[in-house]
Amino acid sequence: MDGRDVKLLVAILVAVALAGGAWYFRGALLPQPEQPVAAPPEPEVIDTGDTDGPQHPIQLPEAVESSRGELVTLPPLDDSDAYFLLELADMFGADVGTLLVREALIDKFVATIDNLPRGHVAEKVRPVGRLAEPFRVLATDSDGRTYLSPENYQRYDLLIGRIAAADIDSVADTYRRFYPLFQESYERLGYPDGYFNDRVVEVIDHLLATPQPDEPIAVVRPHVLYEFADPQLEALSSGQKLMLRVGSNNAATVKRKLRELRAQLARQ
Repeated sequence: MDGRDVKLLVAILVAVALAGGAWYFRGALLPQPEQPVAAPPEPEVIDTGDTDGPQHPIQLPEAVESSRGELVTLPPLDDSDAYFLLELADMFGADVGTLLVREALIDKFVATIDNLPRGHVAEKVRPVGRLAEPFRVLATDSDGRTYLSPENYQRYDLLIGRIAAADIDSVADTYRRFYPLFQESYERLGYPDGYFNDRVVEVIDHLLATPQPDEPIAVVRPHVLYEFADPQLEALSSGQKLMLRVGSNNAATVKRKLRELRAQLARQ
């Protein structure tokens, strides 16, 4: 597990702010060298097509409000990268832009959110660039097992702190304003009859259902990459594995904000 965990937390920060979720992470626990690794079996994919209309319709504003209070029209999806990056910078600071890709950003966010319940997604859909972060395990002499070190959890404190401080009312408002672009991207991803907000709610529910085992969590390294020693944990989706890797306290914070956002986006 290298900097991809950190990248995923940056994406969760943005996704919670703009698309209701967290974002894609590979199923393996420690992706270090770029070597081909067999992907785990794919969990069942939720069918998001709904011929009877959306389950969770949202009310959209007619245009996006500028910093001067004027209403401006959203740009075309394929020309939205610069506009979307400016919005993220306004919300989280200019440094957020240095972590993100510069092309097809909304497409990659949408694809990532859609794939959180799966075990593996291609590198090309990641909305962030490469980072490098150390990964630590904890070996004990008493039982000879290796555990996920609690020191890893501290790497996420800053990002989790930003998630905790997010104003969910503003988050939901920004999400609604950009929703037409999210929906367009979702349709051309392969869901012409789907409704992206329904998928967002499904993904939120999936992340909220992440189990929380006792810590520290045992890991094994059968080949190049570390895996969870418990087969049931190793069989979890990419998104749920991340929720374990950030630590129980950080996961509780993310879940709390996701519940708040779900209440804004889901029809009760």
